[in-house]
Amino acid sequence: MDKLKMHSPDMTQQNIEKIQALFPNCVTESRGANGELKLAIDFDQLKQELSNSIVEGPQERYHLNWPGKRASIFSSNAPIAKTLRPDINDSLNFDITKNLFIEGDNLDVIKLLQESYLNKVGVIYIDPPYNTGKDFLYDDDFSESYDDYIINSNQKNDLNERLVSNLESNGRFHSDWLTRMYSRLKLSRNLLDDHGVIFVSINDREVHNLRKILDEIFGAENFIASLIWDKNHSAQAGIFKVYHEYILVYAKDINFVDTPQSTGGELFEAGAMKRESSRHPSSEFKFPAGVRFNAPEGTELVGTWGGIESVELVSGRMVCENGVTKYDVTLKASYTQKNQMQQYFYGDRDSLVDSRGQKISEFYFTSSGKVKIVKVRGVDTPQSTLKDYGTQGSISTDLATLFGMDQTPLDNPKPVNMIKDFIRWFSYKDDVIIDYFAGSGTTAHSVLQLNSEDGGNRKFVLVQLPVLCSESSPAFDAGYSMISEITKERVRRAGAKILEGECHKDWNKDVGFRVLKVDTSNMTDVYYSPDQVTQGSLNLLVDNIKVDRTDEDLLFQVLLDWGVDLTLPIRKETIQGKSVFFVDDDALVACFDLRINEALIKELATKEPLRVVFRDDGFESDAVKINAEQIFKQVSPHTEVKAI
Repeated sequence: MDKLKMHSPDMTQQNIEKIQALFPNCVTESRGANGELKLAIDFDQLKQELSNSIVEGPQERYHLNWPGKRASIFSSNAPIAKTLRPDINDSLNFDITKNLFIEGDNLDVIKLLQESYLNKVGVIYIDPPYNTGKDFLYDDDFSESYDDYIINSNQKNDLNERLVSNLESNGRFHSDWLTRMYSRLKLSRNLLDDHGVIFVSINDREVHNLRKILDEIFGAENFIASLIWDKNHSAQAGIFKVYHEYILVYAKDINFVDTPQSTGGELFEAGAMKRESSRHPSSEFKFPAGVRFNAPEGTELVGTWGGIESVELVSGRMVCENGVTKYDVTLKASYTQKNQMQQYFYGDRDSLVDSRGQKISEFYFTSSGKVKIVKVRGVDTPQSTLKDYGTQGSISTDLATLFGMDQTPLDNPKPVNMIKDFIRWFSYKDDVIIDYFAGSGTTAHSVLQLNSEDGGNRKFVLVQLPVLCSESSPAFDAGYSMISEITKERVRRAGAKILEGECHKDWNKDVGFRVLKVDTSNMTDVYYSPDQVTQGSLNLLVDNIKVDRTDEDLLFQVLLDWGVDLTLPIRKETIQGKSVFFVDDDALVACFDLRINEALIKELATKEPLRVVFRDDGFESDAVKINAEQIFKQVSPHTEVKAI
């Protein structure tokens, strides 16, 4: 039964909707006095629509603005008191893998990775929730469980009834989506290497807005392409059947982005002369005898030939004998590759490449006496329309088969081969690949598949919010309660299947991943004024580490704070009766045990690590704590010493 509305109709909003029907460009979104977003009239624009002359108004400039943009910028810059806690039992090959799977809100994760992955990522691919009015919207103050978050953010009441939906009738329909995307994309740019590229999947509803915010964040000059994926499937009803989605592609710096490399090594031909013009003036070139000439035996060309791509015989004879030119011959034409011809016929052929780095294999004459060039294809020129990756139905069927299910565990997965091509086109073989809307885990599957084919050692970082699966979904029936569980299982199954097939001899076969989970800081939050301090609270000031945190939790917080690679190998040893962690042997040494003495400190100093860290309250005495730094200065002066 529908609930009664306990208020009269909002006549202002109804009137705005009437104006919107007549002048849609005059209706925008605005925040009211109580902070609520509603539809509003742009009166300057409306005046202009109703006037026969230019109406005075605010200064015009080209930009995209919306209610919440400043809040989004603030959100992206605001610090958070969060950390990443390792889950060794949920990981695969935790000790040796270079891949990461992180559970939590992706804005938190991107912030936490700003030090460890700053300027280190080759490719980012994301498939964010499209703005359909039904998608879950990430909250930018995510610090509780999913259920608590939904209730506390007023999206559900205590009876589990949904209160908020980003419906198109809501004034915040576009603003909410833009606000959440802007902060994440803004921080993404920091992670990309100079040669880095980001791919963002999107549909028609927000592609125009997405392109504008990407232009603003990355710079319009760094736009690479708007790809159109023909998925040969439509579940939408309307005037047209929509069979496509978009993928917007941007570079961090277009000047560092290379043309995609070809892996086939096949030969291809191109013309080496043009119609005479100011760009291609006519000039003479002497060809030595013995150049391939694809003409009948005994053919001789004289005078001028070639039509609009004119070739003039200057000296010598153009005669075909045994499939090659019999004599030296000087020809006048509008050559496009004259410098390369000079090197090919009279210089070092082995080092000869074109302007795109493709090896030049041969110059020869056609039967009509035109010059052709043969190259080894070294670059791809992908089409902006992506067609050959299967239908949405077949892609879903493949994922269902991988899980041993009759139906796909998640709707609308992306094709592995398409994401694999994106990565192959723009990544180096040791790059880091990030997907912070991981979903079904296609990006990780694509990284593993590509590595197995070309011997690369690319690493993936997946980020997925632990969103509940619908109780009516095939995934829930199969025993999966969270989408993140599906993602991890996809990677496990994909890796195992790839290892069963033929793999490149140079691949390290790393199909594992370390699971890290976003949580509050490991440090106790103590914010007391002097009159609030009691005897009991003084204990918190002594032990500043939360009681439920492990040594491994502390170690990863240190790695984050120091900006150390989160996938470096970790070894745990017992020295002087204390547990000591060695990260990448000497990159970091950590001991979080209590009652540390000088003997242990001296032994650790002899190992000369780059960094060493202890608990602030872990020393046997204040004297030992004071002496610790002095001991390292004497034995290992380059070691950075810290306490938490």
